[in-house]
This record gives sequence, C-alpha cells and structure tokens, in this order.
Amino acid sequence: MSMWLKIGSALLLIAMLAVIWPRARQMLANSPKGSGDDWKSFVIIISAVALFVLLLIQLV
Repeated sequence: MSMWLKIGSALLLIAMLAVIWPRARQMLANSPKGSGDDWKSFVIIISAVALFVLLLIQLV
C-alpha cells in the first residue's frame, strides 16, 4: 500500500470516529440497564449457538 493511501485511510478513520463518538456516548448514557433475567437469557442463547457450531464442526 502506498504511503498516501495509508495517510488517507487514517484520516478517514479519525473523521469517522469524530462523528460517531458523541452519538455513542449519548446512547450509552441513555440505554436501559439489563436485569439478571436478561443476562441469563443471553447466556443460554449464546451457549446454544456455541453448541450448535460445535455440532456442525463435529459433523464435518
């Protein structure tokens, strides 16, 4: 990759972060907090997906 392409990519990345950062900070401040039941449901779903992926790997 040429030096100018690297510089341009870095500038675009910094500009994107400058635009996204205030909105992300506002979303984190005003987002609803999860309860214990929400986290249990999340863990169950992620575990089921992981087990399904492991099953698919074993079948190959």
